Amino acid sequence: MAHVVILGAGTGGMPAAYEMRELLGHQHQVTLISENPYFQFVPSNPWVGVGWRERSQIVFEIEPHTRRKDIEFIAQRAEKIEPEKNTVTLANGNTVTYDYLIITTGPALAFDAVPGSGPHSGHKHGTHSICTVDHAEKAYESYLHLLDSDNPDPIIIGAMPGASCFGPAYEYAMIVLADLEKRGARKKIKEFHFITSEPYIGHLGLGGVGDSQEILTRGLTSMGVQMHTNMNTTKVDDGKMLCEHFTEKGDKDAVGSHNFGFSMMLPAFKGVDAVAKVPDLCNPKGFVIVDKHQRSPKYPNIYSAGVCIAIPPVEATPVPTGAPKTGYMIESMVTALVHNIQSEIEGKSPDAEMGTWNAICLADMGTSGAAFVALPQFKPRRVDWFGEGPWVHWSKIAFEKYFIAKMKAGVSEPFYEKLVFQMMGISRLKSNEPAHLQKVG
Repeated sequence: MAHVVILGAGTGGMPAAYEMRELLGHQHQVTLISENPYFQFVPSNPWVGVGWRERSQIVFEIEPHTRRKDIEFIAQRAEKIEPEKNTVTLANGNTVTYDYLIITTGPALAFDAVPGSGPHSGHKHGTHSICTVDHAEKAYESYLHLLDSDNPDPIIIGAMPGASCFGPAYEYAMIVLADLEKRGARKKIKEFHFITSEPYIGHLGLGGVGDSQEILTRGLTSMGVQMHTNMNTTKVDDGKMLCEHFTEKGDKDAVGSHNFGFSMMLPAFKGVDAVAKVPDLCNPKGFVIVDKHQRSPKYPNIYSAGVCIAIPPVEATPVPTGAPKTGYMIESMVTALVHNIQSEIEGKSPDAEMGTWNAICLADMGTSGAAFVALPQFKPRRVDWFGEGPWVHWSKIAFEKYFIAKMKAGVSEPFYEKLVFQMMGISRLKSNEPAHLQKVG
């Protein structure tokens, strides 16, 4: 009997556990380990950050759902991984032994890269995050405090140097603007800044997608937002953000500061400590190095998927930016690795590869929204599209309900989901894509 251990129970880990159980049947053991006892639907955090969602609507306890699928769940933080012993040591001192380890921890948040940043800085007016539901709730409290002021200081929303997930920054900025309009408070905010490490608005860590630059620039401009690109945020003091501006050629040409009463700045990511400390498993930032089969070249029985894996930036930028890893891309990695582990258990060589690096995203903007499809993520692309409209807003709401429901049901890729994507020429596995599309990736 093989024992497959999955480390991390987010949008990669939960589907990995369900798919692994389905493929292996009940003659093998599947264990899911997570620091938190609950699953949180991270894409809804921007709504939590303005009070449009409550925690109970996007969070649920994991164990009752995994138990029904005969998946053991352990709510403990992993402290140490010892690949030579095939063990994971937990915070409570217990040790779990594995035959195969799947790392889907997601990232650690690198607030330490910018001194004074983050929701735990101790500043009365510090920068917030919407990367976790806890952070989003804290951001909402600070946002309400700002609105209580008769003469509120400016709002700053954006992304720190080295950030790779820019979509939620734009999403949160537009949601905050929509919420201010709903409350009749937009005129109270004299200044609203969008500060980003991207070389231009709509870069998104992808070198732009379709008309993203034009559409997002127009949207922010129409709402009176002051935009600042190529910005290297160097420090955060109480209510003050210190930044350096770089030219397109990469030369620093200005140093300044911006005062704020409320700020949400997406941080750069890094690897989780327990994973990053494993010799030769990760790159210098702590992201897991994997081959085309999602397997560690150093440790053949360790696989990884999601935001915690190492991929290069799409292009060099004056201020460092990373490439995003979107939901469907993560699920594609997961499907590839579970098939490969199944093959290994059956004595075969792993040969499954994720489909081309497909970046698909829905971003709500209050009453409207924006969506992009980059197939593949790296240029040249066969699909390079960015669109907007109220349909995206409703699609994002529907997707939230759908994804949470399928995680509770224990189904990773229902038949109808697979059918819809196949009609679009998109498959989780490369072997299932048409031959002319396989060559693109």
